[in-house]
Amino acid sequence: MNNDACLRTICFVLTYGFVSLGAMTFCQSDVVPLWPEGIPNHQSAEELETAQRGDILWIEKVQEPTLEIFLPTKKNATGRAVVICPGGGYSGLAYDWEGTDVAKWWNSKGVAAFVLKYRLPKNKSVVIGHKAPLQDAQRAMRIVRQNAEEWNLSEEKIGVMGFSAGGHLASTLGTHYDVVDAELSSVLDSVSARPDFMVLVYPVITFRSPHTHSGSKNNLVGKDAEQAMIDHYSNELHVDDDTPPTFIVHSSDDEAVPVENSLLMYESLLKVGVQTEMHLYPIGGHGFGMAIGKGRLQSWTNRLSDWMDSLE
Repeated sequence: MNNDACLRTICFVLTYGFVSLGAMTFCQSDVVPLWPEGIPNHQSAEELETAQRGDILWIEKVQEPTLEIFLPTKKNATGRAVVICPGGGYSGLAYDWEGTDVAKWWNSKGVAAFVLKYRLPKNKSVVIGHKAPLQDAQRAMRIVRQNAEEWNLSEEKIGVMGFSAGGHLASTLGTHYDVVDAELSSVLDSVSARPDFMVLVYPVITFRSPHTHSGSKNNLVGKDAEQAMIDHYSNELHVDDDTPPTFIVHSSDDEAVPVENSLLMYESLLKVGVQTEMHLYPIGGHGFGMAIGKGRLQSWTNRLSDWMDSLE
């Protein structure tokens, strides 16, 4: 079966609400589309998705949002899963650096991982820019949860992880998971999009001055956004006692996304009694990914693994 035929097979089974691992066994591709029945909030545009491979794989102008699937062996599987949102300031995606490389690490811990290639708000093919990333994140969570049995997962152990602007998207999902989109009405859209845990790595959290990352804010809601929109996407303002348990990591010398973003989120989580753990490193800057070869900073993944083991 060639890749095109394989993708058509996956599109068919997703349309009807399930994915067959048997069908996927013979496929060369382990990427599934989020919206095989038609992408919402979409319009035709003369725009092409681009992918540049330098030190990292950088993707812009996403046209077909997808999930790339990484499953551990059944013998090692813990039943946990995580949807990964790569960062990129809502202008692009650091797809391997903060996506597929991290997914492979999760597999080594027995955790299934799903890398989300989400639409970007300034795409010409997107009608309402700020809605598209959350639409894709909600859909990703629903697809994973709907297919938990096929992928050897527990429906109640599916979380989200995000880096930088991807951390903003992850925290938006964690605090706005129940936003109802009248445009969506399939059976799959009735599945819960609430993540069971969040992992936020040097995340953008607030859109309020003076601590926001202006690039992410401007790309998502616009330079001249009204205060109501700024507050809507300042996720520290939307934490409640139903917000998922959260792990946060940041470096104090981050000059792109100030560490105050993580501090604000941590404080909000503490106030309502949500289980949270935060690790701050004095040196690391921004965008350190898994921090391999960066001294004790690279131990942050060990702390994350320990935290995951502590979850019920």
